[in-house]
Amino acid sequence: MPKPIEKILLFFSDLITINLTFFCWIILRQELGFYTPDQQIFPSLVLFVVWFLFFVFFGLYRSWYARSRFDEFVVVLKTISIGVGIIFITTFDVQIDLESPPSLSRIIIISYWIMLVFFVSLGRILLRTIQRKLLENGIGRRNTLIIGWNDKARELYDKINHAPALGYNVKGFISHSRANLKKSYRNLFVIGTYGDIKDITLKNKIEVIIIAVKESSNKEVVNIISRCDNLPVTLKIVPDLYDIVMGYGRTNQIYGIPLIEILPQMMPDWEKQIKRIIDIVISIIVLVGFLPFWILVAIIIKLESRGPVFFKQKRVGQNDKIFEIYKFRSMVDRAEKETGAVWAEENDPRITSVGNILRKSRIDEVPQFVNILFNEMSLIGPRPERPRIVTRLKYKIPLYARRHRMKPGITGWAQIKGGYDTSIEDVQKKLEYDLFYLENMSLRMDLKIMLRTVYTMIAGKGQ
Repeated sequence: MPKPIEKILLFFSDLITINLTFFCWIILRQELGFYTPDQQIFPSLVLFVVWFLFFVFFGLYRSWYARSRFDEFVVVLKTISIGVGIIFITTFDVQIDLESPPSLSRIIIISYWIMLVFFVSLGRILLRTIQRKLLENGIGRRNTLIIGWNDKARELYDKINHAPALGYNVKGFISHSRANLKKSYRNLFVIGTYGDIKDITLKNKIEVIIIAVKESSNKEVVNIISRCDNLPVTLKIVPDLYDIVMGYGRTNQIYGIPLIEILPQMMPDWEKQIKRIIDIVISIIVLVGFLPFWILVAIIIKLESRGPVFFKQKRVGQNDKIFEIYKFRSMVDRAEKETGAVWAEENDPRITSVGNILRKSRIDEVPQFVNILFNEMSLIGPRPERPRIVTRLKYKIPLYARRHRMKPGITGWAQIKGGYDTSIEDVQKKLEYDLFYLENMSLRMDLKIMLRTVYTMIAGKGQ
């Protein structure tokens, strides 16, 4: 089932079941003698919008593949329980509710919770049952590549072939050697080598790549992952026993065959939505609330040295998208005219006196809040780099491009841990920090980074 259609059907399923719950609940209230308003259509729609936003925050509209209907029920139960729990707490009266038995109004809220869980779960389970039947009949499966030409890869194909409801439509094998081209197993051919991965992925609209190389070395796996960088695919690997025990990733079972999703984004959808709201709110507060101060900064920059107030430069953002970053100018005008694209150094002679203060206090980064409002950046994330430098680093550092799976940020884990990038070794160390953030990103970690950044600004330790 195409993702847009899936989300539309989920939306209408929830629209029907949430409103059905509301009207059944209204009937129950009337039977128990509670007051009910004459107009009920408008309140029911308002209530639906509230629950819809709640479901979006908790990721109930993500694409569904190979997840059991029981898992769907558990997610719905958890989300609705949290929502009803909030209603219960906000209407809690300490004196009345602790000193007397549960009132009828409390029982009414509990009945609403039970009915909502039942109807929403029922609607979604019916939809998932239909979706499962479609997958079993070959409709809506994700195009998949298996990287490997060995017993492990062929065994994996057999398992997938016997489980069509998992939603994998295998297009072929990828081998490390051209000598294996056009070899086949159960009418499925070796259609390319490692060097062909990108072209085959784009040509066949591949959505999932599964690595099943036998007794693979770390170097070989890194080589494959590097070739898959920035491709619009989910990357999984059939692990060795050691990898499973060490717990290097999120593991899913395919009929006895474990698959590890490589570098999964750990932040749930609802946290991503809240992260975006925080980005927008803080950006508006900083830009509008302190506007007189930024005007004063602009005047000082203009008076101190020749050149524009703002510095603009092309940077590489999420999914390799090029955008223009904005900063208060902290260097002499046209600082890279003679040197080309180079990193700033400690005590860099190109930095002006005012620019040195702006950098130490991180004030030079303030115009990037405009980039945040344009959804090109976030408060927290890896620092965006220039296209020419990115091109060089991709060839020199394995997995460098994986940092572009995140939205770049004004500050990040690498910025509070490291200093200037003056060598490839410095960049490699910062890459480790960026990938650590990718694997552990959460609102709690973002808060920690923001507090550390505020300390850096107040202490004047910026660079």
